[in-house]
Amino acid sequence: MHFLDFEKEIETLYNQQQGLLDKQEKENIDFSKEINSIESKIKKARKTAYAKLSPWQKVQVSRHPNRPHTLSYIEYITQGNFTELHGDRTFADDKAIVGGLGTINGVSVMLIGHQKGANTKLRQYRNFGMARPEGYRKAMRLMKLAEKFSKPVITFIDTPGAYPGLGAEERGQGEAIAKNLFIMAGLEVPIFSYVIGEGASGGALGIGVADKTYMLENAWYSVISPENCSTILWRTWDYKEEAAKVLKLTAKDMLKNKLIDGIIKEPVGGAHTSPSIAFENVKTQILTDLKAFKRSRGPRLADKRVKKYREFGVYHSMK
Repeated sequence: MHFLDFEKEIETLYNQQQGLLDKQEKENIDFSKEINSIESKIKKARKTAYAKLSPWQKVQVSRHPNRPHTLSYIEYITQGNFTELHGDRTFADDKAIVGGLGTINGVSVMLIGHQKGANTKLRQYRNFGMARPEGYRKAMRLMKLAEKFSKPVITFIDTPGAYPGLGAEERGQGEAIAKNLFIMAGLEVPIFSYVIGEGASGGALGIGVADKTYMLENAWYSVISPENCSTILWRTWDYKEEAAKVLKLTAKDMLKNKLIDGIIKEPVGGAHTSPSIAFENVKTQILTDLKAFKRSRGPRLADKRVKKYREFGVYHSMK
């Protein structure tokens, strides 16, 4: 069990509970009353802690090592009716981005998302969810395929950013992301995006131009991570908490600024405490969106999407 730095009280109670469970098993003594009492205290402490999370604490929750990732959502939402497609037909198959065809309650869709990996070995295999140019080109290929067969596109965003390595830059990282933005803006099928964890910079936006965008309660979405923002402004990571606050990167901030369309609730303690609840909440929103856009196709849909993004932000003209 992994605990974050603001979960010390919960960790202490959990350790007490585990101690009683071990003692109960070894000595064959009934501690069920005490164990249940501690469980109630854990739930109360978790509810109290998560009712007042700071922006930086939400960033920490979004990075929790047990937090579910894209493939887990896809497996649950499609009930295993998912066929993964590989490669960008140009260079390679980027494991940081997964995608393929699936069915959700009988509706055929194209699902695409960042995949981080559940343990150290898999995180290395998936490059920690940081896609290279071939990952974005794979995503673009699948979006065009969805458009060809009139299938809605669903994307799951969860990345600390696009991979900044030399090889990625040599192969056109910026161009690949820019082209995705262009293609998604004009795609003539519905696109729905869900930020399930981290949503950093162009790495997130590369699969994030959508008709509807939602964020999980403890996810974040920003032009830059708090650590990198702190490094640029203060030359040190020490001000990451202050950076997280001023970046306005939480789901509440994004909704207040009208940059997303809604917030999807998580179980108390984060999606990792009860993944099935998070999966079901996301699935419910997806089904709502699919129903609302059931007959939406063609140039008019793309025009509405472009209009939506052109209206982002506030500006003043000065004479």
